[in-house]
Amino acid sequence: MEQVLTQPIGLKHVMKVEIRTALETDMADIQLCAQLAYTRYVQRMGKEPAPMHADFARQIAQGCVDVAISESRVVGYVVSYPEDSKFSLESVAVLPEYSGRGIGKRLIEHVENTAKNTGCETVELYTNEAMVENISMYPKMGYVEVSRRREDGFNRVFFRKQL
Repeated sequence: MEQVLTQPIGLKHVMKVEIRTALETDMADIQLCAQLAYTRYVQRMGKEPAPMHADFARQIAQGCVDVAISESRVVGYVVSYPEDSKFSLESVAVLPEYSGRGIGKRLIEHVENTAKNTGCETVELYTNEAMVENISMYPKMGYVEVSRRREDGFNRVFFRKQL
């Protein structure tokens, strides 16, 4: 499903963003986006966040990755997939120079719309407890914290949104 977002940037520049399913040819750009977006958390967490080591080749082949394209460039991505009656949002990232423009929010809304269209009742996601910006942002988007636990060596905060 292709979606286009027109985002005003300042008074003169309008940025168009297309969201589409990732292609195998997008893999290097997605990996770079993950590295650049998540690097700022390494010091806080004491190690690299899981998305920095994701198997994007497998996820792209499974159709689980969507990308945000602006000016013919991958500027963000989201990994999500259906699981029973829920939709799991595994990771979302935006290139640092494009952050603060609503692209991450738009990618999350894209996942929510996809989940609704496939008949899922909820979207579930987690973030690391060191990513305090996310912990305060997700409730503003309608997500409710449901648990905290250590998983795969990370202290994670789990959220759910009823659709």
